[in-house]
Amino acid sequence: MIMEMVGNHSFTLTTGNSKRSRLRRLKNGVPQGSVLAPLLFNIYIPDLAATVSRNYAYAANLAIMHADGDWQAVEGVLTKDMATVGQYLQTWKLKLTTIKTVAAAFHLNKEAKRELKVKSNNETLPFCSEPKYLGVTLDRSLTYRRHLESLCKKLTPRVALLRRLVGSGWGAGATTL
Repeated sequence: MIMEMVGNHSFTLTTGNSKRSRLRRLKNGVPQGSVLAPLLFNIYIPDLAATVSRNYAYAANLAIMHADGDWQAVEGVLTKDMATVGQYLQTWKLKLTTIKTVAAAFHLNKEAKRELKVKSNNETLPFCSEPKYLGVTLDRSLTYRRHLESLCKKLTPRVALLRRLVGSGWGAGATTL
């Protein structure tokens, strides 16, 4: 079953005008959103190289975090740890998703506006004041305000639809909904 999950995948690309590409094969990986993907990822990376920073890994997402009173120390440690993680990924033929790799700083005072300068492969990582991790938008002071506002925006029309359905004379009753 696991071999079926990690191998023998193919896909085609269909454009807006209904043209299809030829069948292409994926050489590695598991399907995006696969139920087994988090488990297989955790099985694959238990030997992740030791870093000074704390590592948080789940479902092919890895975050490294370091706290220190000296910003230059934070930047230095994170840059060194990114090199360590990069070497590990290269050894195991994994790829860093560069468009999702950012540096962020969380702080409760005026220093919260500071932009970290962290490097990976001799390139400075883009700074993001509100990074997303596992679908949660994090803000500088970790209030989750932006994330909650986004959820409200998404849920409001859905709740309105449910209210209309409950008030109607047809369909499921309020307790079922």
